Amino acid sequence: MERKKVGLLFSGGPAPAANSVISSLTLSFLNENIPVVGFMKGFEFLEKFDRHDPLSLLPDYHYKMLGAEVTKIRHGSGVIIKTSRANPGKLIKSKEDLKDERKAKPLLNIIDALKYLNIEVLFTIGGDDTLKTANFLRLLGFPVIHIPKTIDNDYYGIAWTFGYWSAVDVYRKLLLNLRADAEATDAYYIVEIMGRKSGWLTYAAGIAGEAVMMLSTEDFQDQDFNIDDVAERIVEVILQREREHKLYGVVCVSEGLAEKLPLEFKPKKKDKHGNIIYGAAEIGKLLAERVALKYRDRTGKNKKVVGKQIGYETRSAPPISFDIVLGSMLGYGGYILYKKKMFGHMVSVTDNFDIKGIPFDELIDPETLLTKIRFVSKGSDFYNLKEALSYKPFE
Repeated sequence: MERKKVGLLFSGGPAPAANSVISSLTLSFLNENIPVVGFMKGFEFLEKFDRHDPLSLLPDYHYKMLGAEVTKIRHGSGVIIKTSRANPGKLIKSKEDLKDERKAKPLLNIIDALKYLNIEVLFTIGGDDTLKTANFLRLLGFPVIHIPKTIDNDYYGIAWTFGYWSAVDVYRKLLLNLRADAEATDAYYIVEIMGRKSGWLTYAAGIAGEAVMMLSTEDFQDQDFNIDDVAERIVEVILQREREHKLYGVVCVSEGLAEKLPLEFKPKKKDKHGNIIYGAAEIGKLLAERVALKYRDRTGKNKKVVGKQIGYETRSAPPISFDIVLGSMLGYGGYILYKKKMFGHMVSVTDNFDIKGIPFDELIDPETLLTKIRFVSKGSDFYNLKEALSYKPFE
């Protein structure tokens, strides 16, 4: 009888320390003489598997057996098994849809491919869409363990996601460079930071990079995001700083604010899997243009205000030590949950990096089947720190 294997894949945007997770997870199984199959490009090939087409699942192209090479990748950038944004569950809106063979076909193809290769359990490494897909596979009867990934750090059920602090560190260096440039040229930079739904990345990057103002979706939970009003607030900050002989600064805004723009400015561009591309709105540039106009209206003078978008520069940066250790713990945690037969769980860690598993049912809304998002709560200490370190004009 053929020996059982375990499979793993990485889905969604890259994140620093991705290879730390893959290395730790793989080595934990290889030490037990359990073969590990790494699937290339997330679900992209698996969702198209056809048992009657021998070219639909080829070794060393669609998947590969992971071995000794993973011992030297822990510090490496990128993703050794590559990634994609394939979304095989995009047609599933309810549990009833899982019974619809047409809607569930990509998911059924994945399960058939896993059984074809004698995979005992699948480990998914990815964000909220990946967790949603993992849950669909679980509901269809296949054992899955999920490892959370997002540099946005908005995952419910874990305090820090691997790659987050590495991304913050890259932003810090870039923001300080822009701050020095702004000081040298009496300018302002309005920098758009990644973060589709929450402000964890925008706030931490702004704090570390000495931004004069940081704005994200949490700042507008109880009010509309009026781009002209926000531009006016930024002009007030500029004018107050000028009275203090400070003629420069950096403002950080979250890309997720694009969702709150008026209809004519909202991003309409989507990727091939139907996800809205928030960066297409270029909210930093939109704000910069309005700030420059309003400043001229108020003063009769021109001010250099530059919109800058920083995103992909952070996703495959070399991981800092914290993320290497955290990623390694999460990979090892996948193995621990496997040994305990805790399928249908997400790997998490306590404050002391002890492993814990969280059931999918605690992470996913039972009605919508969407994953829960963790925001920076207004009034929390982290939010208040952001506010305390933001520049406020005198009343």
